Amino acid sequence: MKKVITYGTFDLLHKGHVNILKRAKEQGDHLTVVVSSDEFNALKGKKAYTSYEDRKYILEAIKYVDEVLPEHTWEQKIDDVKNNNIDVFVMGHDWEGKFDFLTDYCEVLYLPRTEGVSTTKIKEDLKEQLK
Repeated sequence: MKKVITYGTFDLLHKGHVNILKRAKEQGDHLTVVVSSDEFNALKGKKAYTSYEDRKYILEAIKYVDEVLPEHTWEQKIDDVKNNNIDVFVMGHDWEGKFDFLTDYCEVLYLPRTEGVSTTKIKEDLKEQLK
C-alpha cells in the first residue's frame, strides 16, 4: 500500500482544498491529512474560523481522506512520515522547497494550487462585502 500525507489548516473548506485532497489521493492508496490544531494556529499567529474538531469532522467526510491527525508543531513532520510509513508527502506549490528535508524519508511533491480561490481570498472578499 502506498501512503500519502498532506498538511493544512483547511479552514472555510473550498474547491481548492478538495482539489488538493483529490490530487494527493491520486498519488497513492491511503491519504492521511494532518490538520493544524487551534493551539498550533495560535502559535503561528493565525485564527481559524472553524474549530479543529469541526475541520477534522468535515475532512473525515471527504471520500479522498482516509485518516485525519492533528498538527501541533512544525517539527513533527519527520516523525509523522516515519511513524505512519508514508511514501509521498504532498503540499501546494506555494510551499515549493520548504519541505525538501523530507526527501531523506519519502518522496516530496508540490502540486499546483487551484487558481483564483483561497481561504485568505474568501476572508478578504467577505470583509469587503461587509463594508
